[in-house]
Amino acid sequence: MRHWINHVFRLYYSRRFLSIQSLYSQPDKLQEKWRFLLLKKAENTAYGKLFGFRDIKDYATFSKQIPVVDYEDLKPFISQMMLGGPDVLWPGKVTWFAKSAGTSQDKSKFIPVSNENRQECHLRGTWDTMMFCYNLRPDARQFEAKTLLMGGSLTSFEKYPPTMTGDISAIMIHHLPAVAKPFFAPDIPTALLSNWDEKIEKIAQYAAKERDIVMVGGVPTWSLLLFNRILELTGKNHIQEVWPHFQLYTHGGVSFLPYKTQFEAVFPLPGVHFIETYNATEGFFAVQDQIEEGSGMRLLLNNGVFYEFIPQDIQNGFNGWPIPLSEVVPNVNYAMVITTNSGLWRYKIGDTVRFTSCNPYRLKVTGRIRQFINTFGEEVMVENTDKALSMTCLSFGVFANEYTVAPKFLYQNEKGGHEWIIEFENPPSSIADFSMMLDKHLQQVNSDYEAKRMHNLALLPLTVHCVKKGTFHAWMRSKAKFGNQNKVPRLAEHRIILEEILKFADN
Repeated sequence: MRHWINHVFRLYYSRRFLSIQSLYSQPDKLQEKWRFLLLKKAENTAYGKLFGFRDIKDYATFSKQIPVVDYEDLKPFISQMMLGGPDVLWPGKVTWFAKSAGTSQDKSKFIPVSNENRQECHLRGTWDTMMFCYNLRPDARQFEAKTLLMGGSLTSFEKYPPTMTGDISAIMIHHLPAVAKPFFAPDIPTALLSNWDEKIEKIAQYAAKERDIVMVGGVPTWSLLLFNRILELTGKNHIQEVWPHFQLYTHGGVSFLPYKTQFEAVFPLPGVHFIETYNATEGFFAVQDQIEEGSGMRLLLNNGVFYEFIPQDIQNGFNGWPIPLSEVVPNVNYAMVITTNSGLWRYKIGDTVRFTSCNPYRLKVTGRIRQFINTFGEEVMVENTDKALSMTCLSFGVFANEYTVAPKFLYQNEKGGHEWIIEFENPPSSIADFSMMLDKHLQQVNSDYEAKRMHNLALLPLTVHCVKKGTFHAWMRSKAKFGNQNKVPRLAEHRIILEEILKFADN
């Protein structure tokens, strides 16, 4: 029976793929349609009246009349919505709010998730992911076997209990369509457990006995935690001995590059694809539609989002005016600005992206606006450190679980440098040799860093602190940031996080 159900879905996705190809043939027109629809829908909201949505007829007026904002600008409006206020940023009452924990800082953001946003953006993005996966491999059997769920948790808002908050993954699992539930495991209550340790253990106990798992999705760090526990329970050498028919791992949230060799060890046999998605708290924006590495993710243009981009300036900042999608070019770093069907108007999401192609539009996430190091003019971004670390780990045959980097400030006429903390799965025999090679690889992938390092002109060689396995997770637990949606900050121009972790590791 399930074989026939999967066959029906395969036919559906093939037709959907052809429809998407036709729809995306006029991307600028499609984006203009969404800009018009979003403004029209929200013109009678408090925000729409404040900024005269009804009078906006073209992009020039849209750009002039509506300010570019960050979370602090929208926070008063979102607070009204969480207390039950109707027609604030989006028509009607919004009762679901996704808790964003993009870094391990103490502050949390609550992003409105309207019914339209949940269905037309997040859910549609999930269907589009499956569509591209079925297009990439005709033998896909996601609707014949089981997909493993591992989400966050939900809680009611203390100040107004009808409002519900939680990770976007938990909100989507709670609203999982009835047609999809038979193909997901384990049960919904287990997937939504608030205690992360209990959740991992229960899912691992279930998954160790279920042989027909074909797909898992999640943040690489936490997925590896689950896989390692399954291997402990089963005594197997790799996951394909547990799940012999496994086909697909979808990942997002952090770069996959530092974890790639670990996943290849966990899934060493042919037949497994690793597909990247750009599924953020604020929306489902892009998905990898080609197998080739480095091709980027296909930007989703029909999901209730109007996109704009701020080019990176020569001071390594993102302080200029946004441009529409139609004006972007490949190989330039942009800060992404979104207008969505949840009431985020010209909102700086905080991510930086680079287009690998403009026909069709494909992009890579290169880092965060606030996660870079340019203390000495080296302009190092997360994309650079991820790649350099991956290259070095491959050279030494080791795996890195987590890392963070900060500048090392020196005084008077002394020179500075970069200081790394790395948690290895299997540390190299010589940290000094590893550090030297990492420094060379970082110069190789970043010419500005290379220039500052030449003859120790402005920067001394980087230094690496090796901490014991589990340090980063323990530190995150101490910050109440332990779970699927939480990520370790990779780069900072300050030393607060680095010194906090070093002190934590010494205790």
